[in-house]
Amino acid sequence: LLDEPTNHLDLGRIARLAGWMADLPRAVAVIAASHDRAFLDEAMGRTLFLRAEKSRFFALPYSAARAALAEADGADARLYQNRMREVEQLRRQAAKLKNIGINSGSDLLVVKTKQLTERAEKIETAARPAHQERSAGAIRLSNSGTHAKALITLSDAMIATPDGRALFATGQKWIERGDRVVLLGANGAGKTQMMEAVRRACEGVEGQIRAVPALRLGHSDQVLAQLPDRATPFDLVSRMGQADQATRSLLAGAGIRVDRQGERVATLSGGQKARLAMLILRLGQPNFYLLDEPTNHLDVEGQEALEGELLAQGATCLLVSHDRSFVRNVGSRFWQIDGKRLIEVEDPETFFRVQAQG
Repeated sequence: LLDEPTNHLDLGRIARLAGWMADLPRAVAVIAASHDRAFLDEAMGRTLFLRAEKSRFFALPYSAARAALAEADGADARLYQNRMREVEQLRRQAAKLKNIGINSGSDLLVVKTKQLTERAEKIETAARPAHQERSAGAIRLSNSGTHAKALITLSDAMIATPDGRALFATGQKWIERGDRVVLLGANGAGKTQMMEAVRRACEGVEGQIRAVPALRLGHSDQVLAQLPDRATPFDLVSRMGQADQATRSLLAGAGIRVDRQGERVATLSGGQKARLAMLILRLGQPNFYLLDEPTNHLDVEGQEALEGELLAQGATCLLVSHDRSFVRNVGSRFWQIDGKRLIEVEDPETFFRVQAQG
């Protein structure tokens, strides 16, 4: 029984976990709950979608099951529409017969009208609308404009550990408006130190990494350190200049109910914290996002919503993620830590393959 087994694992360990699961004897049953779509495709052969009214099961990996689910939901929607058209037709017939019966004084037509009405009500009661998938809360981002073409410039910066040990050199690189740069590297290669170096530059620390003055940073790390445990969601959002009612509406839209908005952040679920972090980022109206494992704790719908917003807003960002589906869908440029240097690669697939092979 595995609950989010890939959270906080690097790509190599995710691949080893998937391989270990594939080698288990068929007599060993495995139930896994995960939001890592690529992992589910590799490791699981059957998929159960839990729903309040009627759960759906498919003897297929996740992506194929998702397509089958969409097809089944489409069939349900068409059936429901047909049933509603039948109901409307029966009610029109009943209304027409009722008028004729009243004018003619025909008891037979009155009985027929009642029968048609009862039949329409029976069909309407039995019919169920097609399932509408709703995530725990919308994720919307902004992308405030700037006239600067290159927001971040790296001039052969040396990335080092906190105690000064050199990890790698960046070479000469730029992040321009609209770039969605994914930082790739093995566990311990220096991704976190690189993100910290860029963050410091965005906050005005001078060095070989420079940010333009017009840059407004939106930063989220993988442990969501920007959310103090003792603060409440209401306090954090209202501090962004929102009126009380607007604050409550925004938090509700992010999946945090009114009765939870005054409770401490420490009591929220991982998904609620992730959505709260994205909401606060948006309210800060950044034009550059620095995102370290932004999909941790987000459900699949939340991941897809974040992907959609990053793409739709033309957001500029530097991000780290071990979620292969997220990386493939969002990334427009890929920087890989290769030994003691940072190189740009065409796509992440070779890196993914090498990491999977260990």
